[in-house]
Amino acid sequence: MNIEEIKNAKTNKLGKQIEFYKELESTHLYAKSIAKNEENEGKVILADKQTAGIGTKGRKWFTGDGKNIAMTIILHPNVEISKLDGLTIKIAKIIQQVILNQYGYSLEIKEPNDLVLKGKKICGILTEVHTRAEKICYLLISFGFNVNEDNFSNDTKDIATSLKKEFKKDFKREEIIIKILENIEEQLNI
Repeated sequence: MNIEEIKNAKTNKLGKQIEFYKELESTHLYAKSIAKNEENEGKVILADKQTAGIGTKGRKWFTGDGKNIAMTIILHPNVEISKLDGLTIKIAKIIQQVILNQYGYSLEIKEPNDLVLKGKKICGILTEVHTRAEKICYLLISFGFNVNEDNFSNDTKDIATSLKKEFKKDFKREEIIIKILENIEEQLNI
C-alpha cells in the first residue's frame, strides 16, 4: 500500500498521520489503545491483514492479506454528543457515494452498519464514542471493506463479496481510502 499517496489526500487533518501495519490484531483495538492522546487527532490506522478484526456484537471481521481495506480513524471532536447521532449511517452513505462516484457501482445500506452488493456484505462499519460527563474524549470510525478479496471461506462465500469478485478486476485501495477520507472530512464537519 502506498501510504505517501494517501497522505496527499486533499484533507486538512484526516490521513496526514498514518500508521500502517502489514499485520495487526485489529485496527480498531489498536486505535483504542492510543486514542486518548490528542496528538493522534485525525490519525489513520491501516493494516494489510487483521488477525482478529472486529465487527459489531463481537463478531470477527476477516481481512485478506493485502487485498482489502482495514482502517480506523481517530478523532477528538469538540461537538455535542447529539451531533454524532446516526454517525454510522452517515459513514455508510459516504462510502456508498464514493463507490458510486468512482466506479458507478451501487451499494445498498443494510442498517445498522453494513453495505451490501448484490445481496452480499461488502463493508462493515464500527463507530465507538468515549465520553466523560457529556464531553467526547474520542471517537473511532472503523471499517472493513472487501476490495480485491477473491478467497472466501465456506462460511462466508454465500454471504460476503468484494468489488473484484463481482466485477472481475483489481481496484486500487489507496484511491478508495483517499476519497473516503476527503468525503468524511468535508461532509461531517467534526
